[in-house]
Amino acid sequence: MIAERPRPWPDRDLELLPAVVDYFRFLHDTAVDKVAGLDEEQARATPIPTSPAISPLGLIQHLRAVYRQHLQIHLVGSDLPPLWFADDLDSEFRIAPDATVDSVVAAFDEEFSRASAAVAAADPAATIIAYGEPVRVGRFLVDVQQEVARHVGHLDIVRELIDGAKGE
Repeated sequence: MIAERPRPWPDRDLELLPAVVDYFRFLHDTAVDKVAGLDEEQARATPIPTSPAISPLGLIQHLRAVYRQHLQIHLVGSDLPPLWFADDLDSEFRIAPDATVDSVVAAFDEEFSRASAAVAAADPAATIIAYGEPVRVGRFLVDVQQEVARHVGHLDIVRELIDGAKGE
């Protein structure tokens, strides 16, 4: 049996901020593409028995919460309220009864607009305090991108389980 390998975080300066902004856009649009063509029932489907809160729309809502928490609250110090709660780890994955694919994606797009403006204005060499620890902004942005990319991968899997659609 192969043991898990240590995965140290890369510690490199991020100097190509325009590329980072473009990559955030690419990941955002890819996430939206994963719900394109799904009807309301499919978009709410939770096909993974061990993760009953995970649906395509739930993942989009979670990514919205990621943008808010990391890029608005931590990166720019916005006083917008968080979209997740420590006492309910699945809260941002639950879809309100009156929510639709269109309304969830619209809220995601709105959050992305604020988040991408924050990223575009960021100084990668600056230091912020995130989760009580100092971190260089460039490193923080890379960490956020890897989190978003992982969830886009989750969207790939969930979408394939729902209707057989694969990858890009």
